[in-house]
Amino acid sequence: MTIPRDTSWLRHPVPGTARYDRWLIDRGSLTSRIQARCPAFGVKLEFQGRGRASRDERFLGAGGRRHMVVREVYLYCGNTPVVFAHSVVRNRDLRGAWRSLAGLGTRPLGAALFADPRVRRYPLRFRRLNARHELYRRACRRLAAPPPALWARRSLFSRHKSPILVTEVFLPGILDL
Repeated sequence: MTIPRDTSWLRHPVPGTARYDRWLIDRGSLTSRIQARCPAFGVKLEFQGRGRASRDERFLGAGGRRHMVVREVYLYCGNTPVVFAHSVVRNRDLRGAWRSLAGLGTRPLGAALFADPRVRRYPLRFRRLNARHELYRRACRRLAAPPPALWARRSLFSRHKSPILVTEVFLPGILDL
């Protein structure tokens, strides 16, 4: 699988991410890491259904509304949202390689991805999101006082040559863990 060059998502975090670095660069399961630091971990499903890939997600091969499935969840520690996760997969792959993901509900996607030895993870990419970015606006829906910017990372996972793109937007509450 070839990942296109996208200069808006960086190969390394840039200066200014120091407070978030330990969360951004860790290649393990973010879900597991949060659960280890939070006795009241929870997942709240915001949306799962047909949707449109954003401009920088269209390399998955289907930019149209009817061909993509979007899943958006908040990871919580107690009553505090700490991560907004946005995943995009081609509809046909939910009937194929990723069929087990269709019924996740409020179970974390990360646990399913890291538990399957057939899943390959590509390198992480990083980006600072501001109010002009669609994912920033979605991530801030549950924040009482949105910050001027949020840090995000994304990674492509592949199983049987079928991709799923997972973007994790780190909310201010993550810094308390």
